[in-house]
Amino acid sequence: MTELDRGRLKDAFTTFLPRPINLEPHLKEALDRVLQNSGSLIRPEIVLEVSLGYGLPEAEATDLAIALEYFHTASLLFDDLPAMDDAVERRGVPCVHLEFGDAGAILTALALVNRAYALTWRAVSTSLPERRSQALAYVERHLGVDGLLNGQSMDLHYAGLPHDRQTTEQIAMCKTVSLIRLTLVLPAILGGASASEMQILERIALYWGLSYQIVDDLKDVLQSSAEAGKTVSRDLTLDRPNIALVIGIGGAVERLTRLIHLGDRMLRRLIVMRPGVSFLETLRAELGEEALQLTQSSYSDAVGGTP
Repeated sequence: MTELDRGRLKDAFTTFLPRPINLEPHLKEALDRVLQNSGSLIRPEIVLEVSLGYGLPEAEATDLAIALEYFHTASLLFDDLPAMDDAVERRGVPCVHLEFGDAGAILTALALVNRAYALTWRAVSTSLPERRSQALAYVERHLGVDGLLNGQSMDLHYAGLPHDRQTTEQIAMCKTVSLIRLTLVLPAILGGASASEMQILERIALYWGLSYQIVDDLKDVLQSSAEAGKTVSRDLTLDRPNIALVIGIGGAVERLTRLIHLGDRMLRRLIVMRPGVSFLETLRAELGEEALQLTQSSYSDAVGGTP
């Protein structure tokens, strides 16, 4: 994806949620704050490219990309609330609830969710009926009580659950993996992917989702808030799931390396079937290099040597 394409995606993130002239000033300011701080936009970039690789028109692909990023951003606003993670920093700036209050953050998140569903419907409305039904059911499953919401509730009540790898990864599968599945699999559903392609994409989403969560967990344990761009050390303080705390830093790095390897095997198989998504190979290499550099340097700093 070129810088021009990334710029268009950033513009879409900022503008695809219209703010009417008569919008209450505090809500408008909160929305402006969130929409002007889009973060890396890696997820919508993947959604857009996968959508195009499976033959979706650019307009529908962009709608879907921004919709899923709005869902993700809303989940972060909820996560940061005092009733959840009680964070103070996100994407390098103070959390929305600190400036606009809990109510302001909740209303902002709901505005994002509402617009995300509207954009999702607009993206799928021109698809074949069976694909549209499958796609909407997939969204409900992974954002609803079978997916993200269940994972968040387990996260909040982790103190009463076994602190082992199985439970910790189960929570990650409901939360992080669910969002990665929407990112990779949903466009493929709309593009009419074969059953074998769908199976491979599901496996890639699992391996990448768990990898992203391990990186995030390691950041929480090893980095400062300035390095991570968000509040850290919350998992230990709040007794929340963190694979690095459960199996140790070394174990987490080993697990991350294994998951990336498994994902690479699946990705190679997918590209043979669908050359149009070969961009994922370059993106995975960039993300993997960044993740490994982070874990290796952080681990080295923590133990005074190399992993």
